Amino acid sequence: MAYRMITTSFVVTLVLLSTICDAQLSSTFYDTTCPDALTTIRTAIRTAVSKERRMAASLIRLHFHDCFVQGCDASILLNDSTTIESEKTALPNLNSVRGFQVIDNAKSQVEKVCPGVVSCADIVAVAARDASFAVGGPSWTVKLGRRDSTTASKTLANTHLPLFTDDLQTLISKFTIKDLTAKDMVTLSGAHTIGQAQCFTFRDRIYNNASDIDAGFASTRQRGCPSTSSTSNNQKLAALDLVTPNSFDNNYFKNLIQKKGLLQSDQVLFSGGSTDSIVSQYSQNPTAFKSDFAAAMIKMGDIQPLTGSAGIIRSICSAPN
Repeated sequence: MAYRMITTSFVVTLVLLSTICDAQLSSTFYDTTCPDALTTIRTAIRTAVSKERRMAASLIRLHFHDCFVQGCDASILLNDSTTIESEKTALPNLNSVRGFQVIDNAKSQVEKVCPGVVSCADIVAVAARDASFAVGGPSWTVKLGRRDSTTASKTLANTHLPLFTDDLQTLISKFTIKDLTAKDMVTLSGAHTIGQAQCFTFRDRIYNNASDIDAGFASTRQRGCPSTSSTSNNQKLAALDLVTPNSFDNNYFKNLIQKKGLLQSDQVLFSGGSTDSIVSQYSQNPTAFKSDFAAAMIKMGDIQPLTGSAGIIRSICSAPN
């Protein structure tokens, strides 16, 4: 009887350990099941970024907006259906988040190599890393093994994702909920150095003659963003960094110190508050910024992933098949 109890206990322990191991993300997750996965994704992302350099920022942002809603589960890729209200139509994403076709193409290429193995959530995570590196940003080791959600939440997207009108404390709170620090928030915001914004997101800032914006900078930006609101005017694009808009560098932080942050949610990072010192550090030390950015991206990629038997592996990223 004692032997049976010990044996049973031993087996249960092994099962529990196996379950825990299965649930952990690992950079080697596909080494045996799909050894060509990472190179296949990298080729697809490099091709997309070479055609449109702006796509690099879009793919990094796509990963960010995915992880902040339900965790890094590719829920942002799901389209509307009878059972799903897509996150794509949430206010922070509507006519703004892009890169879906790039992910779809990468998924299609991976499916040809090893069908039904690699999740859309992992492809989004790897794409962000490859996009960063393609424009001179840092690279990092992506932990893999995420699975795909069968649900989405437009409600959470509307409440958890940062808005361009958010003040500093609101931004810090939204990151804290995801177990990310104020420093992580400032670091990840640095990706805006290669981003663009639509006119409606910064019109009020460049026309309000406030003390937290350089007058010459505001005047320059007004040329590309008319004060009158219309569909065409609202959608006019402007680089968040005028100096080196196509390079992943630390000019974003230098701009903030000069009161040349295009979005209000950018400038609040350097406005006499608790994050001023972080902005100052990164403005002087691009190496520290890139190193911290890579670490913050890894940390963000750990937000509530579906692993083990949770979730599914979608064959088409836009549908919970």
